[in-house]
Amino acid sequence: MSTLLTLTIFMGLGAFFVFFNMIVGGILRPRLPVDEKSKAYECGEEPIGTSWVQFDLRFYIVALVFLVFDVEIALFYPWATVFYESKLTALVDLLVFMGVLMVGYVYLWRFGYLDWVRSSVTTSIQRPGEQKAAVDKLRERARRDPELIEN
Repeated sequence: MSTLLTLTIFMGLGAFFVFFNMIVGGILRPRLPVDEKSKAYECGEEPIGTSWVQFDLRFYIVALVFLVFDVEIALFYPWATVFYESKLTALVDLLVFMGVLMVGYVYLWRFGYLDWVRSSVTTSIQRPGEQKAAVDKLRERARRDPELIEN
């Protein structure tokens, strides 16, 4: 039997086993609807407020950047094994891969997506000269009207 056929059969039987158990469990488990089951659980304490809380999107950006670099580290092991056999090709592949990641990282850094405290001036997409002009304009307005800073 070929390796591909063996792998396909294994994956198919695994998926069938998972879905079969979910269907049988859904049919056989008891249905006891109770209001207590639909409440938010906070470690045995009475819940405070609703369980639907909107998280700041900056947490997701940090998590995505972490995942990208985590996957990059996971790709280093296969790269190191191939590097022994074909040095130049593997090195070029790694440098291109790292270059693409660095371009994305510099983009996030340049437009302030990695800054934890951001202002509206740094988050809008601007050309390099426009950002300085916008900051100067904002400083001039704040100098003329100090209440803008306090509010």
